[in-house]
Amino acid sequence: MEDETETVCRVCGYEDEVFWEGGWPTAAICPCCGNESDVGDASVMGLRNYRGYWVGRGAPWNDSLEERRRKSQGWDLLKQMANVPPQWR
Repeated sequence: MEDETETVCRVCGYEDEVFWEGGWPTAAICPCCGNESDVGDASVMGLRNYRGYWVGRGAPWNDSLEERRRKSQGWDLLKQMANVPPQWR
């Protein structure tokens, strides 16, 4: 069993939320891309498909308050997506 806690969204690289804990998804919904951490996140192809869909729609934020906060701090989509762990790219 994994003891690792993942705090980076596997789709968009958003940080500051616990998405996986102890090898299990927390069902947290990413405020950026709207992905819910679940067992479907265990597939790289599934993540790539959702990531492509999300970016193709213009990378809209799921949480408008968080969007305003991040954008006021100079949010950059490409820098954030660089946070996606290599095994989930």
